[in-house]
Amino acid sequence: MSNPIPNRLSGALRSPITFSVLAGVVIGALFLIGTGADPIAAYEAVLTGSLGADGIGSTLTTGTSVLGLGLALAIPLRAGLINLGGDGQMVLGGITAAVTGLYSPLPAPLTVVLALLAGMAAGAAYAALAALCENHLGVPLLVCSLLLSYPAVSLASYLARYPLKEPGSSLPQTRSMPEGVELPAFGDSTVTFGLVLVVVAAAAYWFTDRRTAFGYEIRMTGLNARFSAYAGVERRGLTLKLMSVSGALAGLVGAIGVLSFPFRFVDGSLTGPGYTWTGLTAALLAAAAPLGTVVASFFFAVLQVGGLAMERTTEVPRELTQVLQAIVIVFLAARIRFPRRRSRARREASAEPKAAEPKVEEAV
Repeated sequence: MSNPIPNRLSGALRSPITFSVLAGVVIGALFLIGTGADPIAAYEAVLTGSLGADGIGSTLTTGTSVLGLGLALAIPLRAGLINLGGDGQMVLGGITAAVTGLYSPLPAPLTVVLALLAGMAAGAAYAALAALCENHLGVPLLVCSLLLSYPAVSLASYLARYPLKEPGSSLPQTRSMPEGVELPAFGDSTVTFGLVLVVVAAAAYWFTDRRTAFGYEIRMTGLNARFSAYAGVERRGLTLKLMSVSGALAGLVGAIGVLSFPFRFVDGSLTGPGYTWTGLTAALLAAAAPLGTVVASFFFAVLQVGGLAMERTTEVPRELTQVLQAIVIVFLAARIRFPRRRSRARREASAEPKAAEPKVEEAV
């Protein structure tokens, strides 16, 4: 009997994901050589700046948001549903958490919990609205989830600039959270308890995906929606449930951002870094698999934080890391698509002689 561990390692090395990442690294090195930079020094700066003693905190902080949005978008993607409204759901969760933290009469610890739950509820309700638009109005989920982000972001911007604006400040930000209304941090770093919440969400996603009948229904719907419908999976109900969970996770990320430094809602601080699109890239790279999404999110967090360190130390623009992300996705799409074409060509070639045999017999 063959050993399953070497087989798994061999399969991982031959996987489209590994090929895409390696191809991105190689082409990125060629870009660096073309600009006259040292690729070894640049990649060393990325790793040192993101995983070294001075950068690991920033990587984990960024990874909290990237992983949270990656999970939020991977959950519906597992069933073939694309949620592009992560920005709106995240911002709505953040501003709801800010309002809850500013006006809650409860003690600080309970206010933190209430703010997190309120942010999740706001994100879930807004994502559910997109699901209802598809279920009852026929608007594609991809379109309505994306378009609904704009009014949510505009509403949060208005609240931060006018009713909730900090008096005397020139920045579009709300007042600071009351004393004690914040997530506990690990030591003197910027990493907060929000990382634990996101990791718990990832573990819950893995358990649901691999150990429950509901997770099986999600996977089967993603693989073949017609088969799952024939087997009794109700598409509309599944869409509503998955979008609600997706929005709740996006709202949680927004609430974590508000309850972490600088402990307020700052207009543009949640959408500026592009967590939604980085999280979507991670989910696509991992094919929405739970563990793969965690690894891909950490990989992109390393690129995002390490790109800044690379720019400081080697003067190579950090936009190179965005080029790497794009190359990885392009090669992943090509790597997955080409084998299907080759296998189809083989089937057609093998079928041709069989189709020609009757003609020969008839001629004889």
